Amino acid sequence: QVQLVESGGGLVQAGGSLGLSCAASGSFFSINVMGWYRQAPGKQRELVAQVTSGGDLNYADSVKGRFTLSRDNARNTVYLQMNSLKPEDTAVYYCNAEVKRMRFSPRDIVWGQGTQVTVSP
Repeated sequence: QVQLVESGGGLVQAGGSLGLSCAASGSFFSINVMGWYRQAPGKQRELVAQVTSGGDLNYADSVKGRFTLSRDNARNTVYLQMNSLKPEDTAVYYCNAEVKRMRFSPRDIVWGQGTQVTVSP
C-alpha cells in the first residue's frame, strides 16, 4: 500500500505564510506526478500545483506568484510554500500522487487525508 502523509497547514492571517509537506511511503516502483489539490466548502476540488518527477511545474492561475512547489525525489516528498495568503485560499488541501506500484503496473492515483488551511481576513 502507498500512503501519503501530509503535514503543515493551520490558521494564519491574510498576508501570512504557511507550508505544507507530503511524503509518500510504502512499496512502489515510481511516482510520476505529485502535487496538491484543495477543496473549499461547497466547491469542487481543484488543482493547486503539481510537479513531475522531471521537475516540470504546473500552478493554478490563482496561486501563481504566491505559492511555490518543490520536490525531493530521494525522499518522495513535495513541499508547498504558500505566501501572501488570502481568505479565498481557505480550504482542505489534499496531497496527490500518480504512482506505479510495479514496473509494468498502470498508474494509480493516491490521495492524502487532507489538511485544513484557514486564512482569516
